[in-house]
Amino acid sequence: MLTKDQIAQRIAKEVKNKQYINLGIGIPTLVANYIPDDLDVVLQSENGLLGIGPFPTEDQVDADLINAGKQTITMVKGSVLFNSAESFAMIRGGHVDLTILGAMEVSENGDIANWKIPGKMVKGMGGAMDLVASAENIIVAMQHCSRSGDSKLLPSCTLPITGIRCVKKIVTDLAFIEIHPDGGFILKERAPGVSVDEIQEKTAGKLIIEGEIPEMKF
Repeated sequence: MLTKDQIAQRIAKEVKNKQYINLGIGIPTLVANYIPDDLDVVLQSENGLLGIGPFPTEDQVDADLINAGKQTITMVKGSVLFNSAESFAMIRGGHVDLTILGAMEVSENGDIANWKIPGKMVKGMGGAMDLVASAENIIVAMQHCSRSGDSKLLPSCTLPITGIRCVKKIVTDLAFIEIHPDGGFILKERAPGVSVDEIQEKTAGKLIIEGEIPEMKF
């Protein structure tokens, strides 16, 4: 199975030149460490920053520079700081090309649930609802199953919905998957050492398997 860093590394291969990209809290923030040097992209954080660099080394840490997940970050040459109102205007205006989010559940129709578990205290919904309502391209980084072993790729979400029919691709610790326009999880790649049968067994929603499924390459 893939580690969190390997999930981020695989997602980084989906990044295209000249994109403005928002990285959600959790695994998505790791993607910043794996974007190829030859790509000219700008990472955006909804707390008001354009131009996020890799995570800092110990001697680079600046407590005043944080992402939306309150992790310390670095800034690249040409970075810009601004207030969160301007940041959300950028998001709501459709100026973010790619959004990478974590999720608790994804449905076979591309619905995402990632902000609340009923009965548990949350600080708020964060920026995810604005992002999924405005973004054209959403990739989810997540574990394939919960800690109890239940599939998180479902026929329909059981948790409160963040966005409807918005997810395009998913990278889990087991597989790389695309959402079929008519519903269903299209299996595109499997993690090294993971069989198609295991992915099928651990996917509660409709899994579409077409031909030989290759192993991921890094």
